[in-house]
Amino acid sequence: MTTIPKGRRMEQAAVNTLRALLQSHDHVVEEISGQNDYGEDLFVTFADAGRVTNDVIKVQVKGGASWRRSYGYAVPVRQHGDTWANGNVPVFCVVFDPDTEQLYCANATEQLRRGVREGHRQRTVRVPAAAVLDDTTLASFVDTARAYVGGYRGRNAVPAHLGEMAGVTFGPSDHVLHWINEFEEQLIFWQRPGQSYATLLHSDLDWNPVPITPGGLLIPGGSSLGLEFGGDFPEDLRRGIPFPMVSGVILNVPEALWLSSCFSATEWARRGAEAESGSPPGPGTGTSGATACQEPRS
Repeated sequence: MTTIPKGRRMEQAAVNTLRALLQSHDHVVEEISGQNDYGEDLFVTFADAGRVTNDVIKVQVKGGASWRRSYGYAVPVRQHGDTWANGNVPVFCVVFDPDTEQLYCANATEQLRRGVREGHRQRTVRVPAAAVLDDTTLASFVDTARAYVGGYRGRNAVPAHLGEMAGVTFGPSDHVLHWINEFEEQLIFWQRPGQSYATLLHSDLDWNPVPITPGGLLIPGGSSLGLEFGGDFPEDLRRGIPFPMVSGVILNVPEALWLSSCFSATEWARRGAEAESGSPPGPGTGTSGATACQEPRS
């Protein structure tokens, strides 16, 4: 006689609760057969104003108090790390706690990719206790998930990947350029339209954002290029420094020439903003608050 696993009732209750919540808001839920379970339980296709969109996620659902931790809940990654992090469809983890009768969620793909960027492999997906998924937070969750899915489509794919690598969030109108130097260090040039400065993100600087301007880019002999760089430096200092630098960051010549090209290509985006007074502040590194299925960045 076939034995029914003890946890099956709770797991199915979790799936049913999540399905009911999503379907009550017209989203399309397809359950994956247990015989084909490779780390995901549901496909969810989001709807918008009663119309089906092309935004799809996969969901791993867990039920029971055994997943509870001091910070909330934990979903083991096990052998699913590569598929959750590198698949074409992002994976979210949802936990149903029978004691609170609440659903809690986290973006597994985002967390795992962040772990790779920070140099460690996560064994669990952390699901914060504050990341409740219910009727009041579902719209926020859907907006966040759809934005995440859309970030990997078409021309947004490269900036989205670079943003995850550097731990920042680029806007749809931002200009993002990428460079890898001879030491395999990665540099990102980030220009927001209307700002008088750009931002340098450098892997060797732990991706800490550095505001930079054309006037702060010193290229020895740069005046011969006919470009207006290094104007923030006194003439004697400009002549005496033998190496390129920008905002206190020492560069090599290829990096400096690459930055000069970036500034030249985005000059129009800073036009009219140079007259603003005050030194450029450091730009934000994404949202600091947590919405549904988002964990605050430390």
